[in-house]
Amino acid sequence: MRGLFLILFLLLPQLSAAASDLARERRIADQISEALLVGEPVTLQAGDTPFLAIHTRESTGYSHGAAIILHGRGAHPDWVDVVNPLRSELPEYGWQTLSIQLPVAAADASDWVYRELIPEAGPRIAAAVDYLKQQGVSNLVLVGHSLGARMGLEYLATGAPEELRAFVAVGLPADPQRPQEGALQALRQVKVPMLDIFGSRDLESVLGSARARSLAAREADLVDYRQTPVEGADHFFRGLSDTLVARVRAWLGRAAPGVRQPPAAPSSD
Repeated sequence: MRGLFLILFLLLPQLSAAASDLARERRIADQISEALLVGEPVTLQAGDTPFLAIHTRESTGYSHGAAIILHGRGAHPDWVDVVNPLRSELPEYGWQTLSIQLPVAAADASDWVYRELIPEAGPRIAAAVDYLKQQGVSNLVLVGHSLGARMGLEYLATGAPEELRAFVAVGLPADPQRPQEGALQALRQVKVPMLDIFGSRDLESVLGSARARSLAAREADLVDYRQTPVEGADHFFRGLSDTLVARVRAWLGRAAPGVRQPPAAPSSD
């Protein structure tokens, strides 16, 4: 019994860390809101937890719908790599974007701690969906990078609302040695069209699981699954963000075209 108490005592720091660092989130939100050049900061609510989102409306005379942007591990809704290019450039092609703050841990947190944060992302994504529906948008897509892609995948595995029409995973990591767990198991539950895009110089957890991800999609009969490696790109598409945006918007135009319509009037809420 003493040994059991000792184990629990040693695990307490890790167990207490397995929740989003809300103080860090507040610091991030303050810094972003002060320096934001494109888009408007909004505060959304997931249960009792308020969190930051950046809403950027279309700069065109028509609207395809909206993309919910999910950043990677330890990042934020205006992260310079992948996130900012997508959230600020897709509106130039008729897609408004809502980039949301996902749960974050301390700067030195382990992979284990971040895996434990994955379930906290679902209510935030659901809140983003509700917000956009209240804005009159009915054609929605998810676009996630790295851990954000994993969080989006886990959310979709529980059953997507009908307004969510497609999913883009950028640099999705997975463990091919555990095909019945994690990202690969979640992928088998997804029912919406999916673009699996990554760089030829991506992380080993992405490159080494590409075949396993393709097989999982095939096992799920996910006929609208496309895997697209981008030559020369690293995990963050540094120097190739224009290519990333072009590939994503071209695929969305086929997978979730929606109906061209005037942009929805801003909600008075």
